[in-house]
Amino acid sequence: MTSIKSVTLEVPDLTSANDFYTTFGVGTHVRVRASESPTAGFRGFMLSLVVSQPSTVDSLIGAALGAGATSLKPAKKGFWGYGGVVQAPDGAIWKIATSAKKDTGPATRQIDDIVLLLGVADVKASKQFYVDRGLAVGKSFGSKYVEFATPESSVKLALYGRRAAAKDAGVSPDGSGSHRIVIGSDAGAFTDPDGFSWEA
Repeated sequence: MTSIKSVTLEVPDLTSANDFYTTFGVGTHVRVRASESPTAGFRGFMLSLVVSQPSTVDSLIGAALGAGATSLKPAKKGFWGYGGVVQAPDGAIWKIATSAKKDTGPATRQIDDIVLLLGVADVKASKQFYVDRGLAVGKSFGSKYVEFATPESSVKLALYGRRAAAKDAGVSPDGSGSHRIVIGSDAGAFTDPDGFSWEA
């Protein structure tokens, strides 16, 4: 079964990106490398941090904002739980959320899951593309959402329609140029139908 070994964000300034992600608390989960590849607007992806309770959402969002992130969606209660969205200084979008509506203990910075959500043009076609490369489907909601089963990975992979992903992130779906993200896996090097790059 294919697993994700790393997620690398391509950033214009390595030092400031490393400082930001260390302060935010996700420095051990993502890599950064320098890139001047042109990019504009929505890059087509979002990284979601799944945590145990609302106070942990607030703690992580507070750390991100304190380190220079911009708020795209302030944390609030919703039908599904509690969460908010921030944009890192390098442009990457992060959602921090919990399905819990109440705290059950003191606030922490503990991250339970990280999900890389790719906004794609055709969910069904992209799902088949990834199945053909050895990823097993964990959850699937037709042409709306797919989550792959990657038990050996520190990062989970999910697919969402591009417009729906942008709406979830609180940004316009328009964007061009580099995605500025590279996914490392044991499936080898390839580029998916939406231009996301994978490397061995």
